[in-house]
Amino acid sequence: MVRSYADRPVDPAVVDRCLANATRAPSAGFTQGWAFVVLDTPEDVGRFWRCTADPSAPSSWLAGMMRAPVVVLPCSSKAAYLDRYAEPDKGWSDRDEARWSMPFWHLDTAMASLLILQTVTDEGLGACFFGIPPEHLGDVRREFAVPESHEPIGAITIGHRADGGAAGSPARRRRTPWTDVVHRGGWS
Repeated sequence: MVRSYADRPVDPAVVDRCLANATRAPSAGFTQGWAFVVLDTPEDVGRFWRCTADPSAPSSWLAGMMRAPVVVLPCSSKAAYLDRYAEPDKGWSDRDEARWSMPFWHLDTAMASLLILQTVTDEGLGACFFGIPPEHLGDVRREFAVPESHEPIGAITIGHRADGGAAGSPARRRRTPWTDVVHRGGWS
């Protein structure tokens, strides 16, 4: 996750590749209940930061993030999943949300977001997925006309890494070894 960007544009073809790859993510029932709001002009990116933060007095973290030339808002649609699973081939006859063990509309959109992050990395660029503060979600929805049928699950900044940029938490915390989190044959 990159938190400090150079003041350089990103090739629009790279952004398009990221989005094309995102739509290849798995989705329950092949529902594909995601949408992506792409902010790739200085005006639109500025509107995002004005909705979510005070850009007049940015912290070092915010100042580095605000230089990203692209912000993507991945959005999930619960209604799409409830509708899809009420179709005859799925065997449910209603849209009862209680049937779901977890909100796959968010999970699938998060997997699509991961494909954006991986594509950005493969292109030699940097990205950061982060949450939108809950108190600003309504502002983001209004500013970018996100319909009630979709919910922003976060935001992804995309850009060129700044030299000597902030290293973030990995500089202060060790990565948990995979052997500490893998449990073969059961949790033991």
